Amino acid sequence: MSTCTSIRILIVEDHAGLASNLLEFFADSKYVLDFASDGLTALHLIATNEYDVIILDVMLPGLSGFEVCRRIRNDIHCSTPVIMMTSKDQLQDKEQGFTLGADDYLVKPFNLRELQLRVDALFRRKAGYAGTVEIGVPGVYFDPGTFRVRTNDGRQLELSGTAARIFEELIKAYPGFLSYVQIQERVWGEREVDMNTLRTHVYSLRKLLQDTFGYPMIKTMHGRGYRLLAPERNVQ
Repeated sequence: MSTCTSIRILIVEDHAGLASNLLEFFADSKYVLDFASDGLTALHLIATNEYDVIILDVMLPGLSGFEVCRRIRNDIHCSTPVIMMTSKDQLQDKEQGFTLGADDYLVKPFNLRELQLRVDALFRRKAGYAGTVEIGVPGVYFDPGTFRVRTNDGRQLELSGTAARIFEELIKAYPGFLSYVQIQERVWGEREVDMNTLRTHVYSLRKLLQDTFGYPMIKTMHGRGYRLLAPERNVQ
């Protein structure tokens, strides 16, 4: 996270008109802006600089925003929150974005003030993790400062913003469960989030955990919510 009070943003957008509008809208002392018009430039900037939020268009020349997001998480191992912008509003498109590590998804056209509110919210959540201590349950540990999940066998996974927030709330609630409403309130606050978005985030998080640790770690309580499964208490 940036050491100053400004919010450092990387805007990745190839449409000159929208890019100009974004740069003008965020031209405030509160924000420090970098800009890239293609995926390769964006990846170079992310690998060599530190950002608080990345605003990433999906339809880019060369590498798509989805591929850029995948490389941010898997190749650069960067946990900076990512907001994806796209004209694609189908659930499968959102699911793809969240699965690849996006934290938020904004469908074009959108109000620039809404984008600003989402940027500020992601920054507050990211800043809130500083100076925290590791949280543990039997066999599983989570560090809110690094977004890192680890198990007793030495395996580790670094989560991104929204996934980290969901995991943190589930590990805090262990061995109990969290209802859908509780997750929405604790992760998104007052902002309304539809059930499909919540389920997609949990599905993506469960898949990441499954791929890394060999079991999903999150149990669906049908009609009620979700709970965390510790390794030795993993039930079918």
